[in-house]
Amino acid sequence: MWLNDFDSFRIGYLILFILFLIACVGVWDASQKKHAILRNFPVVGHFRYFLESISPEIQQYFIESNTSGRPFSRNLRALVYRRAKNVNDTHPFGTQRDINEEDYVALRHSIYAKSPREEDLRVIVGGADCRQPYSASIFNISAMSFGSLSGNAVMALNKGAKKGKFFHNTGEGGISPHHRQGGDLCWQIGTGYFGCRDGHGFFDGEKFREKASWPEVKMIEIKISQGAKPGHGGVLPGVKNTAEIAEIRGVVPGTTILSPPAHSAFSNTHQLVLFVKRLRELSDGKPIGFKLCIGKTEEFEAICKAMVSEGIYPDFITIDGAEGGTGAAPLEFSDSVGLPLEPALIFARLTLEKYDIKNRIKLIASGKAISAFAIVKNLALGADMCNSARGFMFSLGCIQALRCNTNACPTGVATQDKHLEKGLVVTDKSERVYNFHKNTVHAVKELLGATGHEHTSQLTVRDLVRGDEMVDFANRFFPDSVAHHLD
Repeated sequence: MWLNDFDSFRIGYLILFILFLIACVGVWDASQKKHAILRNFPVVGHFRYFLESISPEIQQYFIESNTSGRPFSRNLRALVYRRAKNVNDTHPFGTQRDINEEDYVALRHSIYAKSPREEDLRVIVGGADCRQPYSASIFNISAMSFGSLSGNAVMALNKGAKKGKFFHNTGEGGISPHHRQGGDLCWQIGTGYFGCRDGHGFFDGEKFREKASWPEVKMIEIKISQGAKPGHGGVLPGVKNTAEIAEIRGVVPGTTILSPPAHSAFSNTHQLVLFVKRLRELSDGKPIGFKLCIGKTEEFEAICKAMVSEGIYPDFITIDGAEGGTGAAPLEFSDSVGLPLEPALIFARLTLEKYDIKNRIKLIASGKAISAFAIVKNLALGADMCNSARGFMFSLGCIQALRCNTNACPTGVATQDKHLEKGLVVTDKSERVYNFHKNTVHAVKELLGATGHEHTSQLTVRDLVRGDEMVDFANRFFPDSVAHHLD
């Protein structure tokens, strides 16, 4: 149908108005002095910033393969989603990994495999000085504060933990009402002492005693350092520091909160073990431990010496790998500081055994453990149980949008924006948290059965084989021509 003269007149004016706006943008771009690209390429330069803003989505949806995504591949994310939704988690047509890589790690199965055990896989945390030992699942929620995560996300995690009977680490941001949904808690005490600090930011024993007596608090963890930014301290962007969070933490709302890089309650190894003793007394004998990303190995050995010298032992130690991290961190710290989990875990286990104190202390591995094999591998390397942060974030619906530090998480997991948070329905997501834990632990039982073991405590490093060890095996037992192709 032909346009009449009046419609043509209006369209013409609309086109002129749009051209006028573009011209105004061009003049503004050419005159501003902040962005060189816009000054040199008015108007069209904006396309560069637009494409940059959606580059994570372009990378994830159109470029990365099923196995190349970072920090978690598409296959691993899909595994969590399927287990969280309680749907078929099998994988078709064989592995997509290159199993001839030197860093490939596999499980040595037994021809005398066993059926998965019916009983739950649990570990008792609590040494001789602990008056309230705790029976923990082998797989639990790692430290994520209310503030870095939304209130709905924290509630869903805790409700899922309650149903699945596993613990939920609070993160260093303190115990919020969202954490108190009936699930077991491991209360983390960081360098900011949020929830147990005085007016000057120092540790307050009476405030600690009050909260440590809450029945849902089953364990207390002193956070010395974390994998994402060891030696740096936590960061809560001001845009996330709402009035509610500020009240819980005892800080000024709207300000960026930088936790100190080190504790003020202790400054050497002997003071650290004495602080462990103090917290045990204030909590009426609940399990006390500490978390760290290992850097200078001699400092960890010095802590072990101090334990033996003082006769004071933590009930657990959490080893965080440098590959860990859910929130904001400077790139140099997340990329270039700290030992990865695997060597750190092996070192910690061997050092505790060297001083004959491993039987007193449980080791918890924290760092990218979202599959059953990752859990089994960590347990074989010396851990007694595993914590996962990003695995449970995926179970909540996280899509690895890499916007955790911007308050713009599109799935409502890592944000304080109420508009975005409302998209996360607690009743639905708590069920997914429970399903993810249940199905992953069941997969651990199946892997245990494949090795011929009945409990995770039976796993050792001899149950694992690396890609470079496969080459050595070929060189010893196969003809040179075969070994040459494997090498």
